[in-house]
Amino acid sequence: MAIPVILIVDDEPQVLNAVERDLRSHFRADYRIVKAASGADALDAARELKRRNTPLALFLVDQRMPVMSGTEFLANARELHPEAKRVLLTAYADTSAAISAINEVGLDHYLMKPWDPPEDNLYPILDDLLSDWSANVLVPYDGIRIAGTLWSRRSHDAKDFLARNRIPYQWLDIETDAEARKLVEEAVGDDRRLPVAFFPDGTVLIEPDTRALAEKAGLKTQATQPFYDVIIVGAGPAGLGAGVYAATEGLRTVMVEREATGGQAGTSSRIENYLGFPNGISGADLARRATAQAERFGAEILTAQEVMSVRAEGPYRLVTLGDGTELSAHALIIATGVSVRQLDVPGVSEITGAGVYYGAATTEAVNYKGRDVLVVGGANSAGQGAMFLSRYAKRVVMLVRGSTIEQGMSQYLVEQIAATENIEVVLDAEVAEVHGAGRLESVTYRNVEGGATSSIEASAMFVFIGAAPYTELVAGLVERNEAGFILTGRDVMPGGKRPKGWARDPYSLETSVQGIFAVGDVRQGVMRRVASAVGEGSTAISFVHQYLQTV
Repeated sequence: MAIPVILIVDDEPQVLNAVERDLRSHFRADYRIVKAASGADALDAARELKRRNTPLALFLVDQRMPVMSGTEFLANARELHPEAKRVLLTAYADTSAAISAINEVGLDHYLMKPWDPPEDNLYPILDDLLSDWSANVLVPYDGIRIAGTLWSRRSHDAKDFLARNRIPYQWLDIETDAEARKLVEEAVGDDRRLPVAFFPDGTVLIEPDTRALAEKAGLKTQATQPFYDVIIVGAGPAGLGAGVYAATEGLRTVMVEREATGGQAGTSSRIENYLGFPNGISGADLARRATAQAERFGAEILTAQEVMSVRAEGPYRLVTLGDGTELSAHALIIATGVSVRQLDVPGVSEITGAGVYYGAATTEAVNYKGRDVLVVGGANSAGQGAMFLSRYAKRVVMLVRGSTIEQGMSQYLVEQIAATENIEVVLDAEVAEVHGAGRLESVTYRNVEGGATSSIEASAMFVFIGAAPYTELVAGLVERNEAGFILTGRDVMPGGKRPKGWARDPYSLETSVQGIFAVGDVRQGVMRRVASAVGEGSTAISFVHQYLQTV
């Protein structure tokens, strides 16, 4: 595999050599350092790297250069290496130019001169940017390969699972790639089940389920011990928030996630209103950072494991996993979030995964480059999906049941959609029927006011129509409302009366069973925002501590 490059550009030889020295000292094991003394020379170097198919990870460029400024260079270089991270070296007087460059060239960061000591002012920033780059950019490949067809639901499920768990893979479409088709035929003969997963050690899995993929890809699926201080069911933003704070405070912590860390938020193509990220952050990146943080402090995370049931026995809270394993703890946090609501219209079930997708815009968008696609829904997730798809699709048509998208969508998304030429919004519309033989061909939708129907051709339809709480695992154990959301705090004290057998009032995030807490979207009346979910998860740990003092 080609070694990724960091390209540094500065017209002052002394500064250029100092930057090169510092970068080689810290990054030489993983990156090749290339330097250029002018914007023109740097563009030549960038073009040559492009010709050689050598990955370029980061530009570190001085703003004040004659003939071509750093900002001007980055504007030209972005066309050659659009995925590379972009950093400006600036003097104090250039701060306004650097801030303008955030929008003009998609600048990722600017560094003030001098940067000494680099251990404090240079390496942490570049480490973070390069971590983001390596997590999101495919380089010449020698890892997991998934072979299948665009119209295979199981192929989509495998890709989606790996993508949501931030596991790099290469997609091989046997319908369009003769070499991929030959590879599959040589490996599995007449067995036509798809997908086929190829691993670097030579292992081949035919039509693998998520558990098999998880284990082979190196994800943890088994707990290391039978008993913990706290078990967290679900690893979305709320669960991850709880996991980080529990682990940092010394609690033996295990998190159980049936799909991928990050939950539904992890599928978001862009979260632009989360504190501390002025350029926005993808749900996958946020999940990756939080997962690494929790693991760093010692939390165990089990993936592709589902909690089937929960019970309380005296001071212990027990969970039964899908493989029959039981884990127990003093305290339990339910952070299972919500399940995507399914469309219930004729024709949809037959082609789900073959042109009809629930969420999954980030997984499948590139496969529909230059085609017409639909987005069904009018909340933030639909808006974010439409914006992401607009980068690839020829046209994105949003079918929104409401009379205006302002009803359920943040204003920044409303404005972005209005300014995007290839996004069309159809209001007062709901899907009536889906058509296609083996793959999506067209969709019939109706006007919710008058009932008139229309038909539209599309290659794919991405559905974001809300969700239902995933709480069946505690049915009959803790109190829920009619819609299935868990009651907590004052909600389990009708008329101010404590639950039976309680000698104290429930903590605000505690359910009707002592020592079982609920956080995030599963709670009744919760504000469904990533920031509030993270806050609830961390707050729950303070209540866990108080509860543990009584056990």
